[in-house]
Amino acid sequence: MTPTTCFSLSTTNHVAHLVLNRPEAMNTMHPTFWRELDEVLTHIHKAGEARVLLVSSTGKHFSAGMALETFGGDIAMDDQSPEGRAAIFDLLTDMQATFTKLETLRIPVIAAIQGGCIGGAVDMVTACCLRYATADAFFCIQEINIGMVADVGTLQRLPKLVPLAVVKELAYTGRRLSAAKALGYGLVNEVFESQEAMLAGALQCAKEIAAKPPVAIWGTKQAIHYTRDHSVDDALKQMGWLQGAIWSNQQVREAVTAMKEKRSADFDALQTLRSFRDVSGS
Repeated sequence: MTPTTCFSLSTTNHVAHLVLNRPEAMNTMHPTFWRELDEVLTHIHKAGEARVLLVSSTGKHFSAGMALETFGGDIAMDDQSPEGRAAIFDLLTDMQATFTKLETLRIPVIAAIQGGCIGGAVDMVTACCLRYATADAFFCIQEINIGMVADVGTLQRLPKLVPLAVVKELAYTGRRLSAAKALGYGLVNEVFESQEAMLAGALQCAKEIAAKPPVAIWGTKQAIHYTRDHSVDDALKQMGWLQGAIWSNQQVREAVTAMKEKRSADFDALQTLRSFRDVSGS
């Protein structure tokens, strides 16, 4: 994986920790941010070493969202012709796909949020599995304040997480949602008084997840996301197929034995993924 400028990545005891590391720019998002995030997530997804991903940030704010100068330079939104407007669809589809990788990653993703989580940052964290926040954190659908519709996932994922009327209020007004209210609505799992305490709490959760059988965690994530978007009957059928595909007597025995012996269990890692395009041959 090529070196990154917007992030730092480390993996310890099967916990991958991705840190947004441009506090001087409030961790704003620009083409390099998007490209590096996409490459990092692809690497984590394929490698199979990490069993959970923790995403945190540096500085006063988690992220101020899209770098506004990007719209006038690197990303040209041509509204002067039907061809140009059609190209906006493909541009957005490509951007959406990067945050969707957080949602479809083979492992759970935890977001640790301090200060402002604004605009594109809300798109990002709503694609994660769990969200922890500091008491001073806030969420803002900033796009409406700059004359546009939020378009990279917030309006699609947030209604799955909090009441619809709350989403509409935030999306129509651009108001800030405090960490306390976000906790009450269920958007965040827990609120901490300091960033240090939040990171410790998020890391503790990550360690607990990493101690579980990776393929069972994979199956659980698959089932939860399928259930979210399908009927109970369809989801129950999918559960039967899924369990039949990944059930392991050995794994269950190891989990139970380790519990009885009060030791850490030893589970097989997820396999390293290889793209068909990467396989040598003619």
